[in-house]
Amino acid sequence: MYHFFVEPFQIHEEQEYIEILGGDVNHIENVLRMKQGEELTVSDGFGSEYRCSAQEFLPETVKVKILEKSRVSSELRSEITLFQCLPKGDKMELIIQKAVELGASRIVPVASKRCVVRLDEKKAQSKVKRWQAIAESAAKQSARAVVPEVKLPVSYREAMKLSEELDVKLIPYECADELLSGTEETPMERTRNRLKTILPGQSIGIMIGPEGGLEKTEVEQSMEAGFAPVTLGKRILRTETAGLCILSVLMFQLEE
Repeated sequence: MYHFFVEPFQIHEEQEYIEILGGDVNHIENVLRMKQGEELTVSDGFGSEYRCSAQEFLPETVKVKILEKSRVSSELRSEITLFQCLPKGDKMELIIQKAVELGASRIVPVASKRCVVRLDEKKAQSKVKRWQAIAESAAKQSARAVVPEVKLPVSYREAMKLSEELDVKLIPYECADELLSGTEETPMERTRNRLKTILPGQSIGIMIGPEGGLEKTEVEQSMEAGFAPVTLGKRILRTETAGLCILSVLMFQLEE
């Protein structure tokens, strides 16, 4: 069943209908070629889902009749913020798409020292608009109850500020073995045990470096801000792989 997101003002529960607006109108009418009476689901982005049937097709609006309302539980029990240092090319699009599918609640692009990509304000606004559309599309495809927010790019220092209120902060780091040595546990055992202590409901932040990794001073800055270094194994993962790896592990641990 096709899935769409709307703003709360588009929902008219007393009159038992929802107005679908914007680009979704063209998608419904000209791409999906939906017919009157065909069913679809609509989410308000806050956890409520409506089973509806298409009723009226207008040039800028599709009106759908509300058949049933329910609360959905497709979200993880913890909110996860992915702090992703800006990668080269269009890798960010893949990262956002897959992070949303895996349950991330928020994606914060970060400009670290080794980032090759530099975005001025105009370019950043344009990029975030596209990235947010990708997040919405991924949320539809994966039947998410909410559309994760993609923030405007921030500096590394600003990222540390944004992480202050998070309960758990992790930084996968290729040199984590050096930082995690010195006990009877192996670095992987320490990482596993650290992840096991995360409780459902705790907010989580993950910091992922760019191509070339984070500078040592940035890792130290993160640790001072409460980020715990973790290892992702003996292999060096690309920036577009590392975040998805740790998100996958957290998804399995936090899924009901």
